[in-house]
Amino acid sequence: MKAVFRSEAMRNVLARLQRFAQSNATVLIEGESGTGKEILARAVHHFSLRPTQPWVDVSCAALPEHLVESELFGYEKGAFSGAQARKEGLFELAHGGTLFLDEIGELDGRMQVKLLRILDCGSYYRLGGTRKVEVNVRVVAATNRDLEKSVAAGEFRKDLYHRLAQLRISAPPLRERREDILPLADFFLGQCSVKSGFSFEAERCLEAYNWPGNVRELRNVVMSSAVISEGPVVEASALPAAIHAAGEERQRRAFAMAGDLSSLSAYAAGAIESSERQLILRVLDETHGHQEMAARILGISARTLSRRLKSYQVSEKAS
Repeated sequence: MKAVFRSEAMRNVLARLQRFAQSNATVLIEGESGTGKEILARAVHHFSLRPTQPWVDVSCAALPEHLVESELFGYEKGAFSGAQARKEGLFELAHGGTLFLDEIGELDGRMQVKLLRILDCGSYYRLGGTRKVEVNVRVVAATNRDLEKSVAAGEFRKDLYHRLAQLRISAPPLRERREDILPLADFFLGQCSVKSGFSFEAERCLEAYNWPGNVRELRNVVMSSAVISEGPVVEASALPAAIHAAGEERQRRAFAMAGDLSSLSAYAAGAIESSERQLILRVLDETHGHQEMAARILGISARTLSRRLKSYQVSEKAS
């Protein structure tokens, strides 16, 4: 998988990630759904001390509760009905490499205890087994939950949280790194279509939308819009209504702001002129109409002062 970005926010994240990757400590990647946490996890493995070793990933939320233990730790023949042969678990398959546990916050309390023990001692029993299995695995976990709140609510073990969060990385949502929207959109378009790009209006709409589904939502929108749009480029009319509306709202606000700025500019010019007039007339009054003296005090030439007085329709007094 490829990391596509232009923003300073993602540049900082990747720089931090590369430093973290050089240790064997567990890494917890936090962020909203669809922000690309798996890509960051793969980057940890790529930049780690074990990039040529196995990469194994699993979504804890996708596994049925009764299968989580057997999938992670494996089982021996006859451990339960249907266990006709020994099966290695994901920890064994990842031996020497990296095991990515996505949606770690979905693990139930019993599995949290078992995972904590493996992280602490590096060994466990397969289901139905009597011999310990020793593994050397670098664990990277990810979650779209606020695990600190889950700990406070008693839904996640505090000791496991601290064990997983030895190193923490936050994946910023797409709305906080808008510079990445168009590079990502172009990348996804290149993957799914031969179209040359997006129209200016379509780009404006893409940048204006807040993307609650983050990068995953952007990818799906690009793919569907590429199919719907008939011309050589993807037009704004092919985008979902909510995204098109975001572009129109952004344009409306831009026009309103331009009008406000124009009014503000005129007001500021009038205020400056009024203040300048008051200052000149006050200095002139203090010097009893002596324009050369007033000009020196004001730091302007007598000629400039004369022009100002004419514009104010003030009669010149003899110097």
